[in-house]
Order: sequence, then structure tokens, then C-alpha cells
Amino acid sequence: MAAVHSIEGLIKWARREEWAVAFEAAFQRHVGEVCRSVGVELDDLADIIGDHGVSNLWGCAFEDLVSSAPDEPNVADDYLKRRGWKESAGTRAYVDALRRSTMSLYEVSGIVVGESFLARDLIRGGDPVRVFERSATRSLKQWDRIAARILTVLGKTQITGAVLAFDHRLADEALASIERLRKKARAEPVKRARSLGEPADRDALASMTTPDEVLAGAASLFSSLWLDDVLRRALNPSLPEMQNSDREPLEFITLHFPLQSKAKLPAIRSALDALPALRRENDSFWNWLDTGKEASKASARNAATAQTFTTTMDDGAIVLGNVEISAKAVTLSVNSAGRADRGRAMLEPALAGLVRAPLVERQTVEQMMSAPPRRAARNAEPSPLPPDEMKRVVHQRLTDHYRRTMDEPIPALGNRSPRRAAKTAKGREMVVDWLKMLENSSGRQDPDDPIASYDFTWLWDELGVSEHRR
Repeated sequence: MAAVHSIEGLIKWARREEWAVAFEAAFQRHVGEVCRSVGVELDDLADIIGDHGVSNLWGCAFEDLVSSAPDEPNVADDYLKRRGWKESAGTRAYVDALRRSTMSLYEVSGIVVGESFLARDLIRGGDPVRVFERSATRSLKQWDRIAARILTVLGKTQITGAVLAFDHRLADEALASIERLRKKARAEPVKRARSLGEPADRDALASMTTPDEVLAGAASLFSSLWLDDVLRRALNPSLPEMQNSDREPLEFITLHFPLQSKAKLPAIRSALDALPALRRENDSFWNWLDTGKEASKASARNAATAQTFTTTMDDGAIVLGNVEISAKAVTLSVNSAGRADRGRAMLEPALAGLVRAPLVERQTVEQMMSAPPRRAARNAEPSPLPPDEMKRVVHQRLTDHYRRTMDEPIPALGNRSPRRAAKTAKGREMVVDWLKMLENSSGRQDPDDPIASYDFTWLWDELGVSEHRR
């Protein structure tokens, strides 16, 4: 990050005896309460979140100390007064800008790798500003959210050394916390005035609760939220909630229907071919497709935050499961308990007299992921498509998928389709947030993955919200 080494003198000054107690208090504000709440000793923090994480938190606390309230003794003022003559004009300007800075939450866009990015202040609002920074642009992705301090030094806008990455969920939590601080700052003097029988000074209240005033004392809030999230995920790792397109929890279930002793395979094939929801691939394999009648009534609880997994055919039909026949059994494979029940109800009447009651295998996502990996087939062939062609195919499938999605209900949009939601002002806000999450998630894939290079521009244009893509 920018300018850390240019303020080495100020950092050393902050370690002097007269400032050591103030810095320790600042560091405790940023990390102490969180560590105590989860039972982690400060000495063990680096082993859990890494040296880089601790260094970032140290930087947040240091910058908070440097930018403490104007009416308090300040390490930056002390340093510039007593040692500023030894520093360059650029360093003095940087320290002065840092002294007057506040940490805020920013949304990243317009990244020029190795040069700069746009940062939009999610708390104070306004237009995005162009931040000139080289190293961060190599890891930032479109629509990332970061807690940071942005300074203008000698006409150039730059970022400080302490930057915390917030995912969209945690960023929303930070925004809600800042709003609670603002309301609390407004309510407390009103209560005092009422207790004294005096009228509240509305102009004074307004000046006390501006975004700048609230943010001036909120730097430790960003550190605490970030550290709490990182520690809880590190100490209690868990898989994200995962669901299928029916919004049912993922669970891999296989039903084996043993064949009756006199059952003939041609009769079984005919029975399966007669089911409208099954599409035959070959003599032993059928895809069970969603005809619109099997839709689950599952609750939409957590649907907006759960990861949804959907398998489709080339024509866009949603695959609910697979049916295979062998010399000994008919096998139904699905990814939820609800689909297992519906699939059994579909197959048993059609195969009456041909199969016996099924044997059921269940495997949770956790069990599947903890199982040893299967050996690759000895004669497995590499993809027959060159990388450019593979990218074209993947991009076309993504385009086809999103074209269908624009007219389908989306839980994150209040179960409205994107096209319908975009017709209202509030709905457009939700659509913009949804598109940003899609684009950010895509950009975070491995650079060699074709998904990482998919261009979402047409989606923004199609939904009429392209003016918000900045």
C-alpha cells in the first residue's frame, strides 16, 4: 500500500514512552474486545489470522491514533512540531492528510491494473473518486468493498496502508452499525435535554450526526467487525448454506430399486419412456427434467444468502435428477430429500411389478467433501476444445442462463424477476446490488477459469441500470 515507508519516523515516534500508552489503548479498541469475546489471546492472533492480518489491524489502530480528535493531544501534531523539519514536503503533507482523515467503507470499480481504481464512499455518498495505487489493483476485483482511508496529498488521491476487505454481507452489517451509531448520537443529547426540561438544539444535533462526525469515532468498529468475522470463520469453519433450484438443502440421495426376478429390461425402458418428465439420453440413462409441475413448496428462508446450484440441459431445461438402469436395479440420483420423495412417487407407479422397494443411500455435502477423492479414469481425455473455444462456449452458456434468469423469480429480489424488479426505483436498487454480487463473484474465480472473464455489460444494459455501473 502507499506511503507506509515514508512515515517510518512517525511510526517510531508513536512507540516512544509518552505515546505508548495511547497506542496500546487504540490497539485494544480495535482488537481487544473481539479477542476476549472469542477467547483468543493477543499473542495467538498471528497464528490464527496470519502476520498480514495482524499487521493490517496494527495499521488501523496506528492510523486511528494519528487521526484522533482535534481537541486531544496528538502524536502527529507532536511529531511534526518536534521532528517535521527533518521530513520531506511530501511526507509532511501525507502526515497532515492522515491527521485529518477518517476511515470509511468504499466500493471498488473501474480498476486499471497496476495504476488506479475508482472508490465510491458507501457512507458519505457522492461520486466515485479515482485512487492511484499500484499493488492493491492486482488483487482488487470489480465491486469489492473495503474499509480504508483515502487521502489527497499534493494533488494526488491515494490510499493508506491499512485496508480491510469486506464481503457484501459484512459490508451491509457495517453500514447498519454506522446507522445505529448515528441514531444513538442523535438520541442521547435529546434524552439529556428532556431530562433537564430544556429544548433540544436541532442545528447542533445535525452537526453532531453528520457522516464525518460519526466516522471520526468509528474506525475501531470496522476493525472489530472484520476481526470478529475472520476469527469466527477460522475457529468455527463451516460450509455456506447450499440449496438446489427448488430452494431445498443439498443432500445427495440415491435410490436403488432392485429388479423383480422376472422383469425384462425392454419393459422397464418402455415404462420410463412413457413418463413425460424423463428424457432419454441412451438405452440406460434418462434425465429427470422440471416440467413446471414438480416445483417444491420449500421455505424461502435464507434463500437470499444461500448458494444455489442448478443443472440445466443445453436447451435450458432444469435437471432434477438422473435415472439409470442396470442388470440388477433402476437407480434414481437426486440432490435433495424433497426430490427423492417426488422421484420415488413418480417411479414406483410406473415400475409397479418390475422393481421392489428401494434401498436408499444418503450423503451430506460435508460427507461428500470429506470423502477421499476418486482416482481419475486411466484413459481420461483432456478437453477436446482449445482454451479460446472453451471460453466462448462457457460464455455463451452463461449468457443463455442469464437471459432465462431475467424472467424468473429471484429470492434476492423479493421473488420478483430482474426485469420486473427493474421497473420500480426500489427494485432497481435491488437489481443493481444483485448484479454487483454476480459480477464480483465471477471476477473472484481463478483467472484461468472462463467464468472470470465473463462480461456482464449487456445485463446492465438490458435491465436499464447501466448508469449505476461505476
